[in-house]
Amino acid sequence: MERMVGMATFATAVSALLGAVVVAQTTAPGVMALTPAGMNWSLQGGLALPGLEQVNLVGDPARPGPYTVRLKFPKGFRIAPHTHPDSREVTILSGTHATGYGETFNVTNLKILPAGSFYTEPANVPHYIAIMEDAVLQVSGMGPSGRKLINPSDNPQ
Repeated sequence: MERMVGMATFATAVSALLGAVVVAQTTAPGVMALTPAGMNWSLQGGLALPGLEQVNLVGDPARPGPYTVRLKFPKGFRIAPHTHPDSREVTILSGTHATGYGETFNVTNLKILPAGSFYTEPANVPHYIAIMEDAVLQVSGMGPSGRKLINPSDNPQ
């Protein structure tokens, strides 16, 4: 009898351990290593606008959960004052990007950010951008995300 109790305890422990391993394997993040050539840029995406390209590196900004995307902007591109429902962290990987905060696009308030710069976009804080030269930005946040223009009649670009 003592031996049967010991075996039952052992079997229960093994089952629990195997169950934990299966759960860990299905919920643990996967390993990813991408070169620039392996990134599939698209003209479509949760943050893309006409004239932009986007690649989703992690997650999807249109869905709940963390995401990291890269956006390619052409020189001269502008986005009118707008907000996002999520807070974001932005790194300028190449080019020169300018950002300003407020409900009105004001060139004199633009902060010029060269490659290597970093800035934040707090949730629901109006801001606007201007691209001084072709630029690639990396944006991270917690979805779902989106863009709401302060003045809906303003068109991006």
